[in-house]
Amino acid sequence: MNEIIELRNVTFSYSEEDARPALNNVSLTIQQGEWIAIIGPNGSGKSTLAKTINGLIEANSGEVIIEGVALNAETVWDVRKKIGMVFQNPDNQFVGSTVQDDVAFGLENVGIPREEMVKRVADAVAAVNMANFLDKEPARLSGGQKQRVAIAGIVALSPDIIILDEATTMLDPEGRHEVIETIQEIKEKENLTVISITHDIDEAAKANRIFVMEAGQLTRIGSPEEIFSLGKEIIDIGLDIPFPEKLKYQLKRQGLEVPENYLTEEGMVNWLWTLLSKK
Repeated sequence: MNEIIELRNVTFSYSEEDARPALNNVSLTIQQGEWIAIIGPNGSGKSTLAKTINGLIEANSGEVIIEGVALNAETVWDVRKKIGMVFQNPDNQFVGSTVQDDVAFGLENVGIPREEMVKRVADAVAAVNMANFLDKEPARLSGGQKQRVAIAGIVALSPDIIILDEATTMLDPEGRHEVIETIQEIKEKENLTVISITHDIDEAAKANRIFVMEAGQLTRIGSPEEIFSLGKEIIDIGLDIPFPEKLKYQLKRQGLEVPENYLTEEGMVNWLWTLLSKK
């Protein structure tokens, strides 16, 4: 895989009076086609990190490199064309009176010819399973449908990177599932790089790697299995872990020997079944 994002010793403070930087000497690399989940307590620097990657804020020091191009005042607009962001509240992103108009808005802004625009809109809306809603008002859609339209608007612009900034937080479980499944399908089809800032454990579990942020620093990097198997360490910094890992933690506290490896719900059921069948 090719390296698509690199941060070198990035530091950023919102003001000189801040007791600590919002980002403190952060370095990382992300490969093309990866799904990265960024988790951490509130105020840990997750969203600031995303905005730094997208050029919405400029680092006080360090380098941000996107597809081999150093992000600066001269390159920021070209770099932003490579990155699409989906925010927490889709209503804040809507500008068109219909789904079709809204998805076309970004394309109009960058001067895409009408014939190509019509095709891109149709393809993007079909990709998120909203082709039957082209003439609907976005305001009348469900939460999951609204977020899928917001994603279609980004997909139509053909970015190389999509950043989900807590994009599923306001959705019910069904809507959350819809959106994540949609992103997964598009990612695989287009070989997109996805960065997901999330508090949702099920969403983080879909990632190739998880980055853990604490107090402006990147403190842990690993696969979902590696991060969630830390158990108490993750709980102690105020984060959630999947139910099987919580159960393992409680059983361990009761003196029971539990597997060291990460267990899915199915894995936990199988382990408990094997354990009980020996008694």
